[in-house]
Amino acid sequence: MKITSVTAHLVKEWRTMLFVKVETDEGLIGIGEGGLTSREEGVAGIIRALAPLLVGEDPMRSEHLWQLMWRSGFHPSNQVLTSAMAAIDIALWDIKGKALGVPVYQLLGGKVRDKVDCYCHIGGATPEVLLADARVRVAEGWNCLRWSSGPVGDGIYEPHKAVDYAIETFRLLRTELGPDIELSFDAHTRTSVPDAVRLCRGVEAYRPMFIEDPIRIENPESYRRLREQTAVPIAAGEQLGTKWQFRSLIEEELIDYARIDMCIAAGFTEARKIAGWCETHFIDIAVHNPIGPVSTAACLHLNMATPNMLVQELPRRPGESLSDVIVSGHRWEDGWLIPSDAPGLGLEVDWEGLKRYPFEHESLPLFHRVDGSLTNW
Repeated sequence: MKITSVTAHLVKEWRTMLFVKVETDEGLIGIGEGGLTSREEGVAGIIRALAPLLVGEDPMRSEHLWQLMWRSGFHPSNQVLTSAMAAIDIALWDIKGKALGVPVYQLLGGKVRDKVDCYCHIGGATPEVLLADARVRVAEGWNCLRWSSGPVGDGIYEPHKAVDYAIETFRLLRTELGPDIELSFDAHTRTSVPDAVRLCRGVEAYRPMFIEDPIRIENPESYRRLREQTAVPIAAGEQLGTKWQFRSLIEEELIDYARIDMCIAAGFTEARKIAGWCETHFIDIAVHNPIGPVSTAACLHLNMATPNMLVQELPRRPGESLSDVIVSGHRWEDGWLIPSDAPGLGLEVDWEGLKRYPFEHESLPLFHRVDGSLTNW
């Protein structure tokens, strides 16, 4: 079996998404998804550059092709390259599963669990509105909730006020929802180390599942300062693309949960190595899954075969995103994802149907402080 073409497909539904189609001379087709939201055109350009290297190759040699994509350009190119590699690598594993007639999780070692716990996103401009949204989600069956603090007014974001909001919402949700609902807060890299310390200390009494991305990741070693000043569980890593970028977070045990993004961290081939490395340091994975149905399926397969796993992000349940063109055999039930036993990723794709969702470039929000300076989104 040989690869005959590798093509990128950009679409826009509830958000922008990038899919890749890998075709073979035996008629098997794999689908993958790339991350790096708002930079999809750049990732698609890398996919076009990689395609000539892959055509004519055996799609079953996923490790070899990963090395080919990573090493062939000399310059690593970081997350733009790894997002392109992720989309292609996921599609290769999809083909491999279809060729062998088994789900991808079987290729990763088989099931270590029967279902995967998931968290949804909740939101609200005030703690009371947030609580109302949380009650709706709990009534639906979710047992894990996550929220963040957004801007006030015209994109204004002041970290110290956001920390106050986070502490108050933790107090309210824990008091009203009781001890059995898991709560986590996404700081979205918006706080400085001092603000992050105040946040973590302020919510300790409310037993958070974790505080997500409290500070920027360009210098992972900065997490050492935060780690020294709080016992609250910390989750980070969604912006990282390789095992090398995760190195200090894992080796120095600066985080409790690794936010591996399957669609940025170079696909199954790299993510399973990062997860195995985490296991040696008793770090569980809490995968970052903010985009489309292919990402959701890929994360589910990884989690089904990974012993050190806590939870999966799930902004859209199977059937809630592109359901007319990407049909998932997986199902959600009472807060859990349950995989099908269909081969590959377990997805059926109407490639022509994707044209009904034409791509429109969408920039990410810009937040600023009262003085006009930019702050993190």
